[in-house]
Amino acid sequence: MDQNISPGISPCPPRLPRIGDPAPAFEAESTHGVLRLEDFKGSWLVFFSHPADFTPVCTTEFLAFAAIHGELRARNCELLGLSIDSIFSHIAWVRSIEEKFGTKIEFPLVADLSRQVAELYGMIMPGESKTETSRCVFVIDPKLTVRAVIYYPLTTGRNTDEILRLVDALQVTDANSVGTPANWRPGDKVIMPPPRTQDAADERVKAEGIECVDWFFCKKSL
Repeated sequence: MDQNISPGISPCPPRLPRIGDPAPAFEAESTHGVLRLEDFKGSWLVFFSHPADFTPVCTTEFLAFAAIHGELRARNCELLGLSIDSIFSHIAWVRSIEEKFGTKIEFPLVADLSRQVAELYGMIMPGESKTETSRCVFVIDPKLTVRAVIYYPLTTGRNTDEILRLVDALQVTDANSVGTPANWRPGDKVIMPPPRTQDAADERVKAEGIECVDWFFCKKSL
């Protein structure tokens, strides 16, 4: 036993990736061959985990992810799944989805039997299940930085439309140095960063083409 750890107390788990952290590097077997995180550098990535192959809620999610795969790719965003099932289970399940539901799963699926990648990304919630990965979503930017993290419980399938909206919002804010309001959709007005001086606040409320409710709360169209 580690002399620095008291009996009956488990060592602290590794810190989970947070927004703004470099995404943890990995190399793993997938349904598209061996993949590394580095392979996705230069594009956005939605990296998600699911509890287990051949389960009903996960099957509905894969059908939903397949439906937005093309839209993500049009946004220079790749899709990558993971669970701690074997590569053979992954292949059989993907083939079953195509046969039974008529949907081809064209994005890769990592087989993480060792749980190495799942542990790096904090995808296992022991209080919920010690043997399955939770429904985690990591949005990773082209510089391989974590930009958003979403967790869902095992019982609740994800809203893939929200994931697509999130990618849109991140790309718009990066390109324009703005924020997006609640329930923002592409084409809606965006939020301007609040002024940081009195002079800038005076100029902001007088500016044309900007909708201000107050000096700190202004929207504009892109």
